[in-house]
Amino acid sequence: MNSHHMDQRVQDRGIPRLIVDWLEGYGDHHHDNRGAIIFYFTKRARRNLEKEVGSAPIRRMHEWMDSYLVKSNDGVGITVGKRFARLKR
Repeated sequence: MNSHHMDQRVQDRGIPRLIVDWLEGYGDHHHDNRGAIIFYFTKRARRNLEKEVGSAPIRRMHEWMDSYLVKSNDGVGITVGKRFARLKR
C-alpha cells in the first residue's frame, strides 16, 4: 500500500515502479528512529539482485540504482527519491 504522496513522487521523479519493487524486495534497510524505514541498495543488495534478475536489467536500470524508498513502520509507502549523497545512519 502506498500513500498518494508516494505515487505522486514516483511520477514526478520518473522512478520506475520496478525500482520500487526491487527496493522492497532486495534493498537493505534501516530504521530512522522517527517511525520510518529507509530502503536503499548497497553493494551486497545489488549483487543479490543481480543473481536473481541477471546483469542486463541492472545495467539498463543503472540510472535509478541510487534511489531510496521510505515506508512507515506499518508498511505504507511514504516517498521515494534519488540519493545524491550518502545516507546518514
